[in-house]
Amino acid sequence: MTGPIIVGVDGSPTARKAAEKARYLAATLKAPLHVVSAYAEDRTEVVSSGSDQWVVSDADNARYIAETVTKSLDTSDVEVLPRSVRGKPAEALIGYAEQINAEMIVVGNQRMRGVRRVLGSVANSVSHNATCDVYIANTHTG
Repeated sequence: MTGPIIVGVDGSPTARKAAEKARYLAATLKAPLHVVSAYAEDRTEVVSSGSDQWVVSDADNARYIAETVTKSLDTSDVEVLPRSVRGKPAEALIGYAEQINAEMIVVGNQRMRGVRRVLGSVANSVSHNATCDVYIANTHTG
C-alpha cells in the first residue's frame, strides 16, 4: 500500500483523461485516489426561478465537478474520494497533497504547449513545487 494519489480536475475533457490515468495508477498501486477540484474564492450566489431559490457557491460547484468525475470512473477496484479545495489550482493541489501526505499528484499536460508553456501552467507549477511525486499525464488529443 502506498499513500494517496491526487488528481486535479476542472470539468474539462483533458482533466477527465488525467483522472482516468490516475485511477489506473491508484488501482495498480492499491492506493486511494482523491479527485480534487479547486476554487479560487468562496463566493455565494442566490439563484431564483419563480418561487424557488437555490444558494450556489464556488465550493459547491467545485465539489460537483469532483463528484461528477468520480462517478464517471470505474471505482470497482479503488477507493475514490471527491474533494473541493480552496485556492488557485496548483497551490490547492500542492497544499492538499501536503495535508494528506499524498504519494503522488497527477495532472494533465494539455496546456503545456506554445506560449502558455512559457507563461506557466498548473502542471508546470505543480512539477516544480510539489513535495511528492508528480505524474504528468499525456492528455493531448489527436
